[in-house]
Amino acid sequence: FFFSDIPVNNYSIARNCDVDRFKSFFHSMLDSGIYLPPSPMESSFVSTAHTSADVELTIDAGRLAFQLLN
Repeated sequence: FFFSDIPVNNYSIARNCDVDRFKSFFHSMLDSGIYLPPSPMESSFVSTAHTSADVELTIDAGRLAFQLLN
């Protein structure tokens, strides 16, 4: 996840994203039991082991995390 006012399409732009907002988002998700990679430069994956309930829980946690950023 990159927090930026412009599209992130190269490393230079990615490096200049709002890391503090990412940290807040990351910790909010972690508080909700969602374990994301601790750096915006890493990838996240969904697997067949994740159930529909897991996905819904992640979406709900994301909504809350985004609300807390505002």
